[in-house]
Amino acid sequence: MEFQELQQIVESNARSIQSLADRISELTHDIEDLKDLQVTATEERAELRRATLGIANLLSSLDEDRPTVLRKLNTIEQKVDRLLEQEGNAG
Repeated sequence: MEFQELQQIVESNARSIQSLADRISELTHDIEDLKDLQVTATEERAELRRATLGIANLLSSLDEDRPTVLRKLNTIEQKVDRLLEQEGNAG
């Protein structure tokens, strides 16, 4: 093999190696972007989980307050009924 052929092979290999190094650099950058995206997604899932728990707690407290509200409405209804009866007996 002549020197010129060896030089062409070396240059071709150097270009291939450089191309591979460039691609590895691109992939490394893509991996870093994906890691950042994963961290962001994890944080957003945690925030969504906290919001969901907050909503569940709110609904739970509303369910706990419902009997109190119903009791108060029943009391008001009974008072209105008594007033109507008194009015009907007086009239």
